[in-house]
Amino acid sequence: MNLRIRENWRMWLLVVFVVVSTVAIFAPVGGGSGAPAGGNTTNDAGVPQSTTSQYTNLRFGLRLSGGTEVQAPLVGMTAENQQFDREEVDEIRSTVENELDLGPGDVRASPRDGTVEVFADRFVGNVTQAEFAAALQAAGLSASEDDIRMGVTASTREDAVETLSDRIDRSGLSGGTVTQRTSPGGQRFISVEVPGASRQQVIDFIGERGQVETVALYPVETDNGTEYRTTTVSTQEDIREVGNAQRATNNNPQPSVSVTLTDAAAAEFQSDMQEFGFAQQGGTRCSEYDRGLSLEENVAQLEESGVENRCLLTVRDGEVVFAARVVPGLAESFRTGEFEQNPIYQSSAGSFEEVRELEINLKTGALPTELDIADRGRTSFLLPSLAQQFKPLSMLTGAAAIVAVSLMVFLRYRRPDVAAPMVVTAAAEVYILLGFAAAVGLPLELSHIAGFIAVIGTGVDDLVIIADEIMQRGEIDTSRVFESRFRKAFWVIGAAAATTIIAMSPLAVLSLGDLRGFAIVTIVGVLVGVLITRPAYGDILRVLVLRRD
Repeated sequence: MNLRIRENWRMWLLVVFVVVSTVAIFAPVGGGSGAPAGGNTTNDAGVPQSTTSQYTNLRFGLRLSGGTEVQAPLVGMTAENQQFDREEVDEIRSTVENELDLGPGDVRASPRDGTVEVFADRFVGNVTQAEFAAALQAAGLSASEDDIRMGVTASTREDAVETLSDRIDRSGLSGGTVTQRTSPGGQRFISVEVPGASRQQVIDFIGERGQVETVALYPVETDNGTEYRTTTVSTQEDIREVGNAQRATNNNPQPSVSVTLTDAAAAEFQSDMQEFGFAQQGGTRCSEYDRGLSLEENVAQLEESGVENRCLLTVRDGEVVFAARVVPGLAESFRTGEFEQNPIYQSSAGSFEEVRELEINLKTGALPTELDIADRGRTSFLLPSLAQQFKPLSMLTGAAAIVAVSLMVFLRYRRPDVAAPMVVTAAAEVYILLGFAAAVGLPLELSHIAGFIAVIGTGVDDLVIIADEIMQRGEIDTSRVFESRFRKAFWVIGAAAATTIIAMSPLAVLSLGDLRGFAIVTIVGVLVGVLITRPAYGDILRVLVLRRD
């Protein structure tokens, strides 16, 4: 038995991969007690998840399960052909921010690319290219209007794609994909496809930058009386670790998420708390802050009330989502210096859903700029009931391809012992591809189905080459003769596979939408065929033609 396994190890390798694929497709993964394998469920954020098969681990993309697609360019202007050194970056950024009244993070300068970008939506809408050029000139750059174009740089788009992908994965929007695309007119935009989600759910998760910061609101005595001021005391760049969102409990009356600062940020944060009066014994009060009013209205109201309030504000994209006092224990740690040793505090919000969104934004980071969904974006929604109709049609198409190939093979050889293993091997190749898709969580689209059909055709074509080389050149008396003929056929197959992979590689790498999915499945199918199924068919054919031995 051991000898036969060694002789036919390629056939047994195919069996192993089929078993592994079966586990990947059908074995229960994740899901708690009583949770279905698929169907319609919701996560903690209330996002529906209906992109998985009811009985398998296969995921389906937008066109096979329904959902939303959003396409929009990134908001921004870019000045090109600028020359400056790395040491000048901070000064250029600060000058442009001051000249154009922008906030932190709204300007990015890259000496390597010779570009300066601005991202604020209000800037692009209200400021001309001439004013941007004037701001750059104030920063010491020789910029003109001709150097400025609408849009952002490639590195900014790549950062946005990475952040959006991470944000969608963490939010529970299962099967979402984020890619860069180019319109026929040359405009570059970001495409976000999220199966099983409505337009509003997708826009809520991707439509904002997600820039979170903690702002101290505190009173200062001046010659004109008490004035309230705000100072940013921590940003996402200062964060080392973010905990999971916690619901309100008896010990923690507000939903919150724990934030751990970096060592460098902790010392500065503690110093700010001491300077702004948040380290006083007994903590601070923040009872007069009204979230129904704007920050400016709250400042005016606090100044009129005459009641001292010191609040730590959780601010997301310029909007105050929560205002909290400093409890006595935290104030004590500021005063004694213990906070610097264990720099953890809580960011809270009014509801668990807001806290969950805070957690996602803190963990994924802020987008470099917003997507211009309102003015230049396009959204489309495919009804799940309509998308469900494509699944049986796709299965029918695949089955028709297998039947057609089977008939042609049987008509050619008139020998079931040669043709039947050929069809079974080709079907096993597709089955292994499905296992691969389930294992890596690839959301299947119509383009992938087309790739499966292409794999069936190329796979059987290669198997025919093997059968012809072995069966059409006379009798086979020994394994040595068989192996010689098989190697000749395999060299032809290997060369064809290499050509296919080289031809498909640009499609798999470039952001070409559905063509990319088709290319990826085809390349993986070719590799599976060359490394697993074609050699296994050779072992099967050898057993059949040499069975008298």
